[in-house]
Amino acid sequence: MCGIVGYIGKEQAAPIILDGLSRLEYRGYDSAGMAVYDGKAIQTRKAAGRLKVLENLTKGGQTMPGCSGIGHTRWATHGAPSDTNAHPHVNNKGTIAVVHNGIIENYIPLRKKMIDKGCQFQSETDTEVLAHLLDYYYRGNPLEAIAKVLHRVEGSYALGILFAEFPNEIYAARKDSPLIVGQNDSGCFIASDVPAILKYTRTVYYMDNQEIAVLRPDGLRFFSVDQEELKKEPVAIDWDADAAEKAGYEHFMLKEMYEQPKTIADTISPRIRNNDIVIDELNMTDEELRAIRKIHIVACGSAYHAGVTGKYVLEDLARIPVEVDVASEFRYRNPILEEGAMVIVISQSGETADTLAALRESRERGFKVLGIVNVVGSSIAREADACLYTWAGPEIAVATTKAYSAQLAAMYLLAMKLARVRGTVDDARFAGLLADLKCIPDQIELLLGQKEKIQHFANRYLGARDIFFIGRGIDYAISLEGSLKLKEISYIHSEAYAAGELKHGTISLIEDGTLVVAISTQPELFQKTISNMVEVKARGAFVMAVTNEENKAIEKASDYVIYIPETEPCFANSLAIVPLQLFAYYIAVGRGCDVDKPRNLAKSVTVE
Repeated sequence: MCGIVGYIGKEQAAPIILDGLSRLEYRGYDSAGMAVYDGKAIQTRKAAGRLKVLENLTKGGQTMPGCSGIGHTRWATHGAPSDTNAHPHVNNKGTIAVVHNGIIENYIPLRKKMIDKGCQFQSETDTEVLAHLLDYYYRGNPLEAIAKVLHRVEGSYALGILFAEFPNEIYAARKDSPLIVGQNDSGCFIASDVPAILKYTRTVYYMDNQEIAVLRPDGLRFFSVDQEELKKEPVAIDWDADAAEKAGYEHFMLKEMYEQPKTIADTISPRIRNNDIVIDELNMTDEELRAIRKIHIVACGSAYHAGVTGKYVLEDLARIPVEVDVASEFRYRNPILEEGAMVIVISQSGETADTLAALRESRERGFKVLGIVNVVGSSIAREADACLYTWAGPEIAVATTKAYSAQLAAMYLLAMKLARVRGTVDDARFAGLLADLKCIPDQIELLLGQKEKIQHFANRYLGARDIFFIGRGIDYAISLEGSLKLKEISYIHSEAYAAGELKHGTISLIEDGTLVVAISTQPELFQKTISNMVEVKARGAFVMAVTNEENKAIEKASDYVIYIPETEPCFANSLAIVPLQLFAYYIAVGRGCDVDKPRNLAKSVTVE
């Protein structure tokens, strides 16, 4: 969601902060601001719009001298995007500045309390109440004031704080929103995410809930919310710095699509040993795996779609009943978790607020939780009982591609492991699954080679108003993700439907020339999907089909066909989604959309 960067040390802070914020633009934002101590007072500059506006306002940071400062890119939750609502927020005397990622849930009564105390609020944000609370409790000891505030606020937060009376210190605190602290020879840093400071340091500390950090030019100290000093171990980041650059591609999204073969290989290869699946991270014995009676998969967005595919694959291979829930609904429906159930939560960032809440509720009820995440050291990775990392590396584009593909690969590995342990597939079937799994990266390479063909077709539909995706079984799961990719980056209205539901109302939306994308990769459902394609075609639809190479009969029921290589039907999503990603990408590019940063969206949704 929002981005936070802070620096204190020997260098000028503002240019470092601006550079760090530019590396967090992928998170989505609508305004930006900085606060820097100039040797006499805290100076703030804020601007609605892109970071470039703030850069121009401060001449790249040159008009804000000083060696300690904090910066922020905001994605509006309370109050419209504006200069006034942008962070940092300050107390009435301008002696305390705060940047905040998250939501203060009890800000309304706190705001009323501060107004009754004589505070004058300038913004509509929940964050400004923090600046006034800090001022109210400050008695010369910043750590004490911060601790008192944290005991009184409810919600989520990652905070960067400056006190004018302590110019050689920056304070940071977190609860449920990501925040890291880094250090190099010149000073110390805070950031919402690793890419912001990877250029400056590879030594970081992951802050845990309700911890406070004190940054000085010469070092770091960590404290609990009760002001007890903590010892924390640094983590060495081994990402390739070039992974956060476009490497010659027009957009990060296109680059990340082309990284999918490597991503999948990186996820599956270390877990295939001696022609078997070995997932050391599960921390479960074979007896414990055999004892699983039900699986609940909980996720949001594309991760949810990976979970829907996971349901089909797990039930088919391992013969375990699976429920899939949208995370924002899971905890509010009072879910029934039976004895012997395991919960799987899926999140690229490992910080998705609703998914994290589902994890915590499940663990509070005494159930084992497996996290499937990409970001090492993230909240879900740390709080889950076990974590299966996808190793996709940093994903910059808001619309996920390679992280989604890695999540699918993780689901395949898990399903095959459970099937093997539970004896639900024989040796011959397992060997075939393993062989097809290993082929997926090379097969995706072949599909990416069809980009010109797909681009040519996409150009025909730049003016489309509605596009529908249909499929059955796993093909329905593929349709869900294909539709989401199209709508989130091209802004064309798109919906996915289980093909068998067409006659229950959906078919009334088909008009002459409406594009219907039909996915048909499952052999036992092929003829039924053909019937659905004929139904929409008879009502004027233009049908684009995605199917396996051997299904030439589909050409009679469609107007345009994209063939994918033959594979185990359980793995079809990994191949069929690639042309749909390319299709969405080229439509969005053709319409002039901001592909990497779609409007109103953010990479990491860290608030409900």
